[in-house]
Amino acid sequence: MQLIEVRTSAENREFIDFPKRLYKGDPYWVCPLDSQVNATFDPGKNILFRQGAACRWILKDDSGTAVGRIAAFYDRVRSESYSQPTGGIGFFEVIDDRDAAFALFDAGKKWLRDHGMEAMDGPINFGENDTNWGLLVDGFMQQGYGMPYNKKYYRTLFEEYGFRNYFEQYSYHRMVRNSDGKIEEFPQRMMKIAEWLTKRPGYSFNHFEFRIRDKFIGDLVEIYNSAWAIFKEDFTPLDPGVLEESLRKAKPIIDEELIWFAYFNNKPVAFFILFPDFNQILKHLNGRLHLWNLFRFLYYRATHEMTRMRALAGGVTPSHQNTGVESAIFYHLYDVFRRKPWYNELELSWVGDFNPKMTAIYEALGAHRAKTHITFRYLMNRDKDFVRYSDEMARKKEPAAESDRDQ
Repeated sequence: MQLIEVRTSAENREFIDFPKRLYKGDPYWVCPLDSQVNATFDPGKNILFRQGAACRWILKDDSGTAVGRIAAFYDRVRSESYSQPTGGIGFFEVIDDRDAAFALFDAGKKWLRDHGMEAMDGPINFGENDTNWGLLVDGFMQQGYGMPYNKKYYRTLFEEYGFRNYFEQYSYHRMVRNSDGKIEEFPQRMMKIAEWLTKRPGYSFNHFEFRIRDKFIGDLVEIYNSAWAIFKEDFTPLDPGVLEESLRKAKPIIDEELIWFAYFNNKPVAFFILFPDFNQILKHLNGRLHLWNLFRFLYYRATHEMTRMRALAGGVTPSHQNTGVESAIFYHLYDVFRRKPWYNELELSWVGDFNPKMTAIYEALGAHRAKTHITFRYLMNRDKDFVRYSDEMARKKEPAAESDRDQ
């Protein structure tokens, strides 16, 4: 076998096309846009290159046929937030061959070690964790847009190499309509709490609008940075510029009424983002968005091919957690679902096993756990104690709690 670093346009083409051969005939795999994969590894389009680096390889057999691929990367800001410098591997695809898989893992490990990393997470994305993050181990069905799908044998390859379960990611599903097209009622207790809260003085709720996107971007950043700062491990403040760019790229598929904000005395306290499931259109395009496929995209969008929604992100400021404000946002979303009969399924993904509060909210909605992904971690120093994400968070919180008691 021959390991080749991706440098030329021909090698890049092989990197992109290999999964198309590997998953040919698989009804659940959805080919991502070639342009999105290319953008991930383009320093001019991915801002993480300002604080990190990436490298890609393809693996060929003795006949010169590609049998696997992998990418390795690191982001110095994220890397330094861990107890040991940690990079990542991703875009991993390989035939069912242990030697081939291990050769790819070895390449990623060596490159990351040479760049000062002491651990590697995978499979993850060289970007935000709402896309291409984790290994699918349960729920082998068509994934929502951004959620990875992979071969079932990958889990064995990761575990036999020495990767360990760093945290699990759960995707919850809930039907919005039944088979007769009638809207499914949300749990009465949640609806009563939501109705009560929406009538309380000081609370207001608004959906996103592109015409005043700067205001909503600022509100989202304020809520997100307040809500997620408690997860000190792997937390980096949200960059308004990155969010602006993400919304601009997603504009063709965004439904403004699926993104909601809650305010208390005009101060942003919660948000929830749903996107129509672009994968329901992407499955028809084979990764290309040339002129004919652009017309096809416009047709599928106009005819409401996107019937499923995926929850990308949500957050509540610490001051308003446990108030029921999440229920009030779903109360407004319920009205949207009622008015837009083409939406029939809701995917809530993903929530980590370290976040029982959000899990409880999804279960209170009547959603069921449908899929599980795992983010694995590999420690370069095999003698070092392995600590799961939830345990690492607990350790980091302990000094602060002790300090609080001293005051």
